[in-house]
Amino acid sequence: MVSSMTGYGRARGEKGGVDLTVEIKSVNSRYFEYSSRMPRAFAFLEERLKKLVNEKVARGKVELSVTAVGLSEQETKVAPNLELAKQYLSAMREMGQALGLSDDVTVSVLARQPDVFVSVRAEQEEQALWELASETAQRALDAFLQMRRTEGEKLKEDIESRLCTIEKMVGEVERDSEQRVKAYTERLYERLKAVLGDRTIDEARVLTEAAVFADKTAVDEETVRLRSHIKQYREILQKDEPVGRKLDFLTQELNRETNTIGSKCSDLEITKLVVEMKAEIEKIREQVQNME
Repeated sequence: MVSSMTGYGRARGEKGGVDLTVEIKSVNSRYFEYSSRMPRAFAFLEERLKKLVNEKVARGKVELSVTAVGLSEQETKVAPNLELAKQYLSAMREMGQALGLSDDVTVSVLARQPDVFVSVRAEQEEQALWELASETAQRALDAFLQMRRTEGEKLKEDIESRLCTIEKMVGEVERDSEQRVKAYTERLYERLKAVLGDRTIDEARVLTEAAVFADKTAVDEETVRLRSHIKQYREILQKDEPVGRKLDFLTQELNRETNTIGSKCSDLEITKLVVEMKAEIEKIREQVQNME
C-alpha cells in the first residue's frame, strides 16, 4: 500500500507508577531523518527506539518525543567516572607545570568537569522502562503508519485519475498527428496548383515531401513510451513497499517524452495538448514528492 511521508501518531502507557506518552510525527524528506526529545532517564533507549521506527519507515523527517510523569529516581545511583577524572587531573597538572602555576586541584574542581559523574540505573528498572517505552512507542507507530497509509491512498487516487487524463490526451496527440500529415499533403497540393497552374504536378515529389515531413514530426516513439511509462506507474502504485523514488524517476521520463512531442510538433492543437499534459505531470510530481 502506498504511504505518504507525512503522519502523526500518539499513545499513552502506564506501568510501575510511570505515566508515559509517546508522539511520532513526520514531514517530507528525500531520506530517513530521525530526531528525538525525551527525559534524560530514557536517553539509554534512544537508539533502540530509532531502530524500532526505522524498521517501518523508509523515508521522511521523523521526530519522536517521550514525556513521562511519576518517574522514580530512587533506583538511580550516581557514580564517579574515575578514568575520566584521572585524565582531567593529569591534564590540569601538566598545564600547571607548563605555566609555572601551583597545584591547587581539589575534588570540587574535578567535580565541576563535564561527565565526571554518571547516573547508573538498576538493570531491573531499565528493563521495565524499555518494556513500557517499546510497547507505547509501537502503538504510537501503528497510529502513525495508519495515517500515512490513509494519506497515501488519497495521493494514489489523485495520481491514477491524472494518469487517465494524460492517457486520453496521448490518444488525441496520436489522432492529431495522423491528421497533420494528411493536412500537410493537401496544403502542398494546393500550393503547387497555385504555382504551376494547369501544368502537371509531380505526384512522386509531393509524396516524398510528405514522407519527409511525416518523418521529422513523427511522435509514435514518444507516445508508445508514454503509454509504457503510464503502465509502469500503475504497476508500481500497486506495490506494498516505498515507491516514491521510483515514481519520481518515472515522472521525469513522462515529462521528457512530452517535451519531445512539443519540440517536434508546431501544430496548435498538439501544442495545447502538450501544455495540458505538462500541467498534469507537474501535479503528479507534487504528489509523488509526498510519497514514501
